[in-house]
Amino acid sequence: MTVNGVLVERQVPARTSLADFVRDELGLTGTHLGCEHGVCGACAVLVDGSSVRSCLMLAAQASGAEVTTVEGLPHSGRTARLRDAMSRHHGLQCGFCTSGFLITATELLTDADAVEAPDEGTVREVLSGNVCRCTGYQGIVRAVLEVAGGGATAPSGGEPAARGGGPGAAATAGQQR
Repeated sequence: MTVNGVLVERQVPARTSLADFVRDELGLTGTHLGCEHGVCGACAVLVDGSSVRSCLMLAAQASGAEVTTVEGLPHSGRTARLRDAMSRHHGLQCGFCTSGFLITATELLTDADAVEAPDEGTVREVLSGNVCRCTGYQGIVRAVLEVAGGGATAPSGGEPAARGGGPGAAATAGQQR
């Protein structure tokens, strides 16, 4: 497979997950292991441009594929703007989930190049497979909307208006009362 633009050839035990491979064999520890059941999204990587839960995929299944970890994301363009926006909108707290959100949002933003900017409901739906226990999702959603060009509108109090379900929707609705 090619990982972050570098051809990698290794023999690994058949049951080695892609997450364990990139972390243990390649030392790319930005891919985090949270639940190891594909629920939290912290282990997300791009495989041939699509976000996958690397804890659920075997390394052998990625043979011949192009794998991008958070370390391999570009340091310019939309990805750099997303990192800056996540910081500016307080979408970073403990940082454990951040790499998974960056990977998932990168896929969405790449898809958004071909179509119009996603709305808040779409962003929340795409990010719904990533768990964050610190941020309440509001800053993360605002950051993705900003970079996608969809910008969130902010009512008085500075919080974005909630449109639709997904992460943080209930908390936002409660804050607007």
